[in-house]
Amino acid sequence: MLFHPVSCPGLVRFILAIVIAASVVISLPGPTNAQSYEREFSVGSRPSLTIKNRNGRVSVVTSDDQKDKALLQATSPGAPIEPSDISISGGEIAVRERRAADRIDLVVRVPSRTRVKVESESGMVDVVGDLAMAEVLTNTGTIHADVPLDEVRYRFLWRASHPRFLSDVELPRVKEGKAGTFSISGTLGPNAKKSKGKKKKDTDITDTATADGTADGNETASAPNDGATVKDDKSKADDDKSKSEKDKLVQLNLTTERGVILLNVDPAMAPNDLRERPLTEAAKGIVRSGNIPLIDAIRKVSPRLFGDYAQTLPPPERGPSLVTLQPPGQLTTAVAPQLIKINASVTDGNGRAIPNMRLSDFAVYEDGAERRVVDVAPATEPFNLILLLDVSGSVEERIDFIRKAARDFLRTASPQDRIAITSFRDDIQIISDFTTDRALLSKKLDDIDAGGATALYDALGFSLVDTLKPLRGERTAIVILSDGDDNKSFVPFPSILEATIESGALIYPLYVPSGLIPESSVPKPMVTVDPMRTKYLTITTRAAEEGQKLADFSGGVFYSIKRLEDLQKAYADVVAQLRTAYTITYSSEAGATHRRLRVRTNREGAYVRLSPAISSSH
Repeated sequence: MLFHPVSCPGLVRFILAIVIAASVVISLPGPTNAQSYEREFSVGSRPSLTIKNRNGRVSVVTSDDQKDKALLQATSPGAPIEPSDISISGGEIAVRERRAADRIDLVVRVPSRTRVKVESESGMVDVVGDLAMAEVLTNTGTIHADVPLDEVRYRFLWRASHPRFLSDVELPRVKEGKAGTFSISGTLGPNAKKSKGKKKKDTDITDTATADGTADGNETASAPNDGATVKDDKSKADDDKSKSEKDKLVQLNLTTERGVILLNVDPAMAPNDLRERPLTEAAKGIVRSGNIPLIDAIRKVSPRLFGDYAQTLPPPERGPSLVTLQPPGQLTTAVAPQLIKINASVTDGNGRAIPNMRLSDFAVYEDGAERRVVDVAPATEPFNLILLLDVSGSVEERIDFIRKAARDFLRTASPQDRIAITSFRDDIQIISDFTTDRALLSKKLDDIDAGGATALYDALGFSLVDTLKPLRGERTAIVILSDGDDNKSFVPFPSILEATIESGALIYPLYVPSGLIPESSVPKPMVTVDPMRTKYLTITTRAAEEGQKLADFSGGVFYSIKRLEDLQKAYADVVAQLRTAYTITYSSEAGATHRRLRVRTNREGAYVRLSPAISSSH
């Protein structure tokens, strides 16, 4: 029951669909030694195709390069694909079932306006582009449809489970049927309802004309009057218009036993929990912040409850104008003269921080042109640190360990640094605002409540756009103590990564594996036939990869804790990194936009790592 208004025209929407389709095809899982097979075959001028692949993935993508032919590309993570494994006959592709390790995944590129039917069991199915009809049947497999939304008729059916779905446009409420079935059906697009009405009208006209002709028993009239000619011309025009509208109609019939259905949503942007649910305090804080990508993610999960809450808020206030932020190595400026601040960590060949750097040690370049360095913040300038503690059910048995680990960090951090503590499970708990009073912080740790699911990215998003928002332009960092497995957030990781880039805060994920902090069960990383299915039924296993990205894009450092004694070493290293994460202020030229930024140092063997520009001033 997920809603986001379409903000781009149909053509743009279609182009975006193709781009997403390309990313889906490129990211099909499988090891580098995957076996492959390719074949092109004729589908005729009115293409219709049935694909049966019980235990593999299927992606059907329309392509302008395909006229009356289709291109089949098959890959397998295991055994080589033999020609006998795939049969193509009479408009049907049938894949021989093999064991899971040797499954066959298909990408089929078809002409526009193809009618396609896909039957699968557990594999993910993608249907992308300007299809005339897509009929998909799966057991547990995820169904991902991305089609033009100018005129769509759809019916989504879950035969053996409550619906799990995500849509880029508003859908009606779920209807419960007999024997535990659930469905959503209706029309989408500005032409859908109009076309439906005209189709009935055109049918009536055609039926009348046929009846008259049959009654006359004569195909040619000897002397038709002017009125009859006008009527015939109008009928022909209506028929032509009806045919034109029919050529734009997309019909989606998606049926699954227990799978997930995604409509015009990139699978990578789907959150870990699709159920519509009340907004948490973290989600409400994000909505109040005005951060559009994060707000959009929350709206999609709980559109009606989001709308109810949004109506209670005053109109957003326009904040100070700041530089538009770009990923590390890029920046945007708008008005000159402008001073840009960036964070730079300087390390030696062994990854150790280099202290006591001065203004004369740095040189800043925009598109190869050197700019004047105005200031380099001294290593003693205090940081504003957020200590983000995971106290979800995954660590409930070790809450005393969490408190001790947090107190160890408080003792290790520099006395002048201001520290705030936020714990999180399925929602956040503000333990303390920023303060240098270590005794107060230590006492506040006794207030932590443990248990529940893990909404890591909601907590991180709240910290970035709410807690740190008043401190934009100051030195800020977030230290995360967690197992890194999010399973309850409204917002997905890509949106959090974008917010991290924009914040200018350094992120230091300290991820403690399940062997050190017990969990009920954590699956091992593996290539799966349906990554969405694994994502929703188990804790995700991409924690290390995503933690590394948070560190890389922010200019921080990722720590994967192998032994408990490594935790204190990580604390000490974080503090050392903070003391050497210099804030460099330089003068940017007028009108510079999206320029490449490089910072060099005259220290031999030194390596400079940048985080995004964090503020500008005149």
